Amino acid sequence: MAMIKGPAIFLAQFLRDEKPFDSLEHIGQWVASLGYTGIQIPTWDKRAIDLDKAAESQTYCDEVLGLLKEIGLAPSELASHLQGQVLAMNQVYKTAFAAFYPPGLSDQEIVDWATDQLQKTVQASVKMGLKTIPVLSGGFAWHMVYPWPQRPPGLVEQAFDELYRRWQPVLDFAHDNGCVISYELHPGSDLFDGATFERFLEVSGQHPAVTINYDPSHFLLQQLDYCQFIGLYGERISGFHVKDAEFRPNGMVGVYGGYLGWTQRAGRFRSLGDGQVDFNRVFSLLAQAGFDGWAVLEWECCLKSPSQGAAEGAPFIKAHMIETTEVAFDDFAGGTTDRETNFKILGLK
Repeated sequence: MAMIKGPAIFLAQFLRDEKPFDSLEHIGQWVASLGYTGIQIPTWDKRAIDLDKAAESQTYCDEVLGLLKEIGLAPSELASHLQGQVLAMNQVYKTAFAAFYPPGLSDQEIVDWATDQLQKTVQASVKMGLKTIPVLSGGFAWHMVYPWPQRPPGLVEQAFDELYRRWQPVLDFAHDNGCVISYELHPGSDLFDGATFERFLEVSGQHPAVTINYDPSHFLLQQLDYCQFIGLYGERISGFHVKDAEFRPNGMVGVYGGYLGWTQRAGRFRSLGDGQVDFNRVFSLLAQAGFDGWAVLEWECCLKSPSQGAAEGAPFIKAHMIETTEVAFDDFAGGTTDRETNFKILGLK
């Protein structure tokens, strides 16, 4: 069986303009001191990486790799969630997502910019020896997730046709360069569960670059069986966010959350070990499915500080890592055999 790598940490929630969070070198030294061996790098934040340089220059990528190696780290993936979110964006969200793309762009220019960013992430990933690119899919139909008013016939089909049309150049470019696009199935995007992923797979003609960034927290908050999901889609899982969550409905709120803040919602993201995700089972099922990527902490706890969450995350992940066996536990009771012996065991001549 393959072995999961880690622990790694997604830097997006930790970068800010103060030491040790203000540069790749400083934050790298900090996370390495906590016990992490890998980092997932957000491509939209120049404090972590200059995507334009990384796409064009092998020298620059080698310098980044050398810096990380000196610290004792390796890049797990280059992540482009925000660019993916605006590649396929319903216009109702244009203002809300304005911070995700450069100002002053027309609708088509936003699509062109996002496509270019995602293809540059592919180019940079190749130069850094990486294969998996975690993203959000964006989408057009999320506001119709609850069918009221009744959805017009063909609306969802049209949404997914357009979603694939936007993504196809990126998927083809990734496949041509030996990479995969790893969709984090996330509410707010049109790809948010197994059914929507299957619909996208079908529309894409089972495109080989369409894969999944598995995050059980988003499934727990939807009350989806996040363990069975691995059995269903394990072959398509290329990335893994280790993020915990809890769902405690009451007489006032349930799955939809009542527009409350995160601390008051029934479904809340938590630091590792403080929620309800069965990570013993998750790591076992991923190992069984042959997942050999990185286990990456994504911290989004509504209660604990990021520093405490990061400090607790590395040992938590390490404790759940599985060194997969190359021998069977009952080999001691076995023996050599051949076809004739097997017939005798079966009671056959």
